[in-house]
Amino acid sequence: MILLRYLLILLIPVLGYIGLRKLAIKYSLNQRQFNLLLVLASILTVIVVLILLGRLSPTFIIAPIMVAATFLLRNLHLLIRLLPLWQMLRSRTAKSAYGSAGASDSSSIRTRFLLMQLQHATGDMDGEVLEGSFSGRRLSTLSMEQLLVLAQECLQDADSLQILEAYMDRVHPDWRSGQASSTEQAGTATPTPSAEMTETEALEILGLQKGATRDDVVQAHRRLMQKMHPDRGGSDYLARKINLARDFLLERL
Repeated sequence: MILLRYLLILLIPVLGYIGLRKLAIKYSLNQRQFNLLLVLASILTVIVVLILLGRLSPTFIIAPIMVAATFLLRNLHLLIRLLPLWQMLRSRTAKSAYGSAGASDSSSIRTRFLLMQLQHATGDMDGEVLEGSFSGRRLSTLSMEQLLVLAQECLQDADSLQILEAYMDRVHPDWRSGQASSTEQAGTATPTPSAEMTETEALEILGLQKGATRDDVVQAHRRLMQKMHPDRGGSDYLARKINLARDFLLERL
């Protein structure tokens, strides 16, 4: 019985971490969100382990839950009345922050190997691997060695390689020290983003929805370039891609 208890204690953090990884992939969490979730899960795991070891009374968790549930039940009618006000406040905040209620706080760029997300507010980058040895994995879950292996696979697609190297430059700024980039190793010139673009792709890059106005496009472009300009930690490739998206949409408005 004691052996089973200790085995359960060892399995809890392992299963918890696997579960968090699946959540990160399913809901496209960025590194900051994943780290916050990991901290909260770690605290909960410690509490559960202490309860299993008999070092902590179950009432330590049950009591706060009961208090919170009692508060919600007693004030449910008030919370329901405040819900429309909260939704209106969120809507106004989003409009103020992003220029229009239809604008998103993130952009995405899809290539053969990667689906990359760009967070407008923070400039954070993360993405999902779509093809190759690490298919289905988030870039934020890969080690530096694994990212270099992925870079070698991305040599088959110039756009994927440039997006991956832009991510590595931002998240691991010293990765180039002592070694050439994958593009340089392959002896090829830095590729230019294809001028061919669809409306859907342009909207995804700027984080906009169909029906966006000229002002929405200009503001979204300015907001992204403040984070992704080469002089601010971005890359020439990303800057050109964002400029192409802006030009494509403005020509059609």
